[in-house]
Amino acid sequence: MFTGIIEALGEIKRVEQQQGDVRLTVATANLDLSDAQLGDSIAVNGVCLTAIELTKGQFVADVSNETLSATTMGNVKAGTVVNLECALQAQTRLGGHMVSGHVDGVGQVIERKNDARSIRFSFSMPKQLARYVAQKGSICIDGISLTVNAVDDTSFSVNIVPHTLEMTTLGQRQVGDSVNLEVDVIARYLERLMMGQTDNQAAVDYKKLLENSGFVK
Repeated sequence: MFTGIIEALGEIKRVEQQQGDVRLTVATANLDLSDAQLGDSIAVNGVCLTAIELTKGQFVADVSNETLSATTMGNVKAGTVVNLECALQAQTRLGGHMVSGHVDGVGQVIERKNDARSIRFSFSMPKQLARYVAQKGSICIDGISLTVNAVDDTSFSVNIVPHTLEMTTLGQRQVGDSVNLEVDVIARYLERLMMGQTDNQAAVDYKKLLENSGFVK
């Protein structure tokens, strides 16, 4: 699990084709890997990757075809700047929200405009994700925990303060750029808990609940 608070900007140093999938070498800049172990998870632009090699200032991770097709990892190349975050520890301050590093879909920047010292971004999103995105709720964009300002069936907007623009890749994002999206994990599980064995069988009979509470006669 992660918090969505980016710890460092890294850079893709090498992209190697490996019998149909990809192996990445990621330079970690000032990311603290002093206590990292082989097999640990590191989020790269919000994608949870497993470190299979650790050397000073970089790590290596394999990226499966599933991840390449479902995220922006298929578009990275040597020189691409990426957001990095190590997996959270029990004593870590949860400054953002609970982030799994399992990307739900890819969106695009559809608007970027100045808002005083901040920048307001609008992003498109796959329509099936809209039900998990709520105004003033949390969403993860390229590994960054952000608050949703407004949302409709196909898009949402966020306000990015100067610190986040400086410390993450969002400062470089322009209209047309693709980003990884992860919705709030609580929303996903809540939906599942509210459903029965099939998509059409609700675990809670809302009509009966309202009748018993005196709201419906």
